[in-house]
Amino acid sequence: MDDAAAARAREIDLDFPREWIEFTDPADDQHVVRADLTWLLSRWTCVFGSACHGIIAGRAEEGCCSHGAFFTDADDENRTKRAAARLTPETWQHYRRGFKNYTEMDSIDGAKPARRTATQAGDGPCVFLNDADFAGGGGCALHAQALRDGVHPLTYKPDVCWQLPVRREQEWTKRPDGTKYLLSTLTEFDRRGWGPGGHDLDWWCTSSPDAHVGTEPMYKSYGPELAALIGQDAYAELTRLCDHRLASAMVAPHPATVAAQAAQTPKKRPGREPATPPRT
Repeated sequence: MDDAAAARAREIDLDFPREWIEFTDPADDQHVVRADLTWLLSRWTCVFGSACHGIIAGRAEEGCCSHGAFFTDADDENRTKRAAARLTPETWQHYRRGFKNYTEMDSIDGAKPARRTATQAGDGPCVFLNDADFAGGGGCALHAQALRDGVHPLTYKPDVCWQLPVRREQEWTKRPDGTKYLLSTLTEFDRRGWGPGGHDLDWWCTSSPDAHVGTEPMYKSYGPELAALIGQDAYAELTRLCDHRLASAMVAPHPATVAAQAAQTPKKRPGREPATPPRT
């Protein structure tokens, strides 16, 4: 069994007990956040370029960039357009002139057309992905440009790229008294988040102990992204609640984090415990 197959075999099951919390946005009483504490208190972290096995067999160096990224709306597309205009042949291995030259029309559901980032070839990877040995630096060219410009990568990358692996769902909900509120649900973007095809991914990081090796819980390491998804005031309240639950040590743990921590804990050698020395 190769490393990728072994990593896939170590992935935890998709269904396990989770702890949730629900609170009202301090800045908007018509906005309620429902957050998956088990996921946000996990030690997941992006391991691209180190322990990432990639979503397609034999293409670990691509991570989850093996396909083009669909834009969520015109604002998303235009933001990426402005960021791409800052790239040069020295910073972007697959430099292209003109916005239409690095986007393509495709379909998410097989029927409705949608625009996404282009791919380097028919089967990928994304045109913005630089090879690891590229002189201007490997990985996402947009991500690297944001760091050079001193801004967070979420301001340059397509929405789907910076939101993963957080899944946010929003819907207007009616209370029994007829009042309505916007419910924002934050949880893990597991294999099922991709639809039926997610089960065919060669490896997926949220289920893998190999990616649950962060030095701090996810609600902290992914703070800017979470604040962008639910608003700064709501994120501040989420942080307060997560801090409290973390201190209480009562949250239902993520199995992949548990497995990763168990693998890092030195095992005692079997044998008798040392005898207690006699008192003198």
